[in-house]
Amino acid sequence: MNKDFPRIISLLRKEKGLSQKQVAAELGISQALLSHYEKGIRECGLDFVVKVADYYNVSADYLLGRTPQRNGATITINELPEAKTNSSPKQAVKNNLLNVLNKKLIINSIELIYELLNNIGNKGLTTEVSNYLMFSVYKMFRMIYCSGNKNPEGIFSIDGRICNGIMTAMQGLSETYAASLAQGMNCGGFDSVKPERVPPLSQDIILKKYPLYASSLFSLIQLCENNARINNQ
Repeated sequence: MNKDFPRIISLLRKEKGLSQKQVAAELGISQALLSHYEKGIRECGLDFVVKVADYYNVSADYLLGRTPQRNGATITINELPEAKTNSSPKQAVKNNLLNVLNKKLIINSIELIYELLNNIGNKGLTTEVSNYLMFSVYKMFRMIYCSGNKNPEGIFSIDGRICNGIMTAMQGLSETYAASLAQGMNCGGFDSVKPERVPPLSQDIILKKYPLYASSLFSLIQLCENNARINNQ
């Protein structure tokens, strides 16, 4: 069994507000065995995977981490909604398919983040998250712009030899401020996030409240975590 299965079955149980004892009884196994499955200590058979899939009404592919969609559907580029951009369909067709897919995943996921920020309504959190994202865009654009040393650097006012270090430091500071605000600390001249303004979230809630962007976000999460696992092996 892969590493995703224990995490996912534990997540599904907790989302339903069920105890290991309840789920184990309904699946016909001992609580100790279910605990071992959820911790990845023991591997189960395929018959148990099917039983769990039926119990939580999800696909086996979802349980195994093969798709972020609970019904097992595979997402294609055309199924991802177009975000609010100025790109024309003709321009999109000209792009490499991987570029189109990645752009949709990133832009749609950012749209969802800003929906959440709007609901929370905290100026400081919105500012620091925005700063973090803007620093990312700045760094990547400048790296592409300056590749090959062909283009004039007059567009930038900070010396390229120190720019990346400065922007990375500023990005880290924005991330630290955002995390502190989100955890209830005043910092950076901003008031902290009020706990009551933070919306309850789970995969089901996100799918229901943000159907336009949920698929992109879940795919982006899966892609990032897969890349992280590969690079840490």
